[in-house]
Amino acid sequence: MDDSVSAADTGDYDSPTADGYDAPSEPNTPTAGRSDETSEAEGAYWRENLRLLFSLMAIWFAVSFGAGILFRDFLDQFSLGGYPLGFWFAQQGSIYVFIALIFFYVVRMKQIERKYDLDD
Repeated sequence: MDDSVSAADTGDYDSPTADGYDAPSEPNTPTAGRSDETSEAEGAYWRENLRLLFSLMAIWFAVSFGAGILFRDFLDQFSLGGYPLGFWFAQQGSIYVFIALIFFYVVRMKQIERKYDLDD
């Protein structure tokens, strides 16, 4: 059995102290050794991701709260499947829109990840 320290273990601990305790060295930082290009690409990725997320949340809010509550009286003039449209949005429409937004988010995020070379 070889008790020597392998090359992979080098740098995991500082040298032993007087009391024999090996204190761990500074943890590796995830940004150590990265270029400014990577940081800019990561920043652009997150800006685009958050812009998409906020846009979709605004649409979901407008459909669920706006169509189901605020504009219900106006939308009740129309009917869908025999039900007033405002009632339909409050009961089912906002759920359908939310599910559609989830699928749109998945597709769009795959495109964004490919754009920034983060796809699997």
